[in-house]
Amino acid sequence: GSSNNKYLEIYNNTGADYDLSALSISSCSNGCDETGEFDYPDNVIFEAGTVVAAGDVFVVAHPSADAAILAEADQTFSYLSNGDDAFAITIAGATYIVDIIGEMGDDPGSGWSVAGVDNATANHTLQRNSDVTFGNEGDWASSAGTSTEDSEWTVLENEDWTGLGSHAVV
Repeated sequence: GSSNNKYLEIYNNTGADYDLSALSISSCSNGCDETGEFDYPDNVIFEAGTVVAAGDVFVVAHPSADAAILAEADQTFSYLSNGDDAFAITIAGATYIVDIIGEMGDDPGSGWSVAGVDNATANHTLQRNSDVTFGNEGDWASSAGTSTEDSEWTVLENEDWTGLGSHAVV
């Protein structure tokens, strides 16, 4: 989204409640300073007892986001992406990537292409396709795809928050 209307969602497909304290969100800002290494490992941490229910979505949003986003937010974080920052769900204290948006290398410019849309990670909403129920384990290129047929994502227009706070599984 534009301005501060940014958020990330974590979907729990485990079939049981999940304590997020084993996970963190790590990132690189405008490309990674060192290829393959996060600039900011564990920059979003989840306190013990931060539980996402089975089949539910945990939303991390910018604290100045639109009220509709904040109504779904479970946690806030000020430094969400402008489109060219890699963000990953990682195992807390480790480098293992559960899921990632973007590459851990050079600055892509304005953003990464997704489903054949240039700069889709900038000023669009990326919605994970409903048939995707697990992370990409760091393989952003395969996850992003090159067309709507091979991408794990649907690229929505800017400020389109359709499905915010939910993940329908087919």
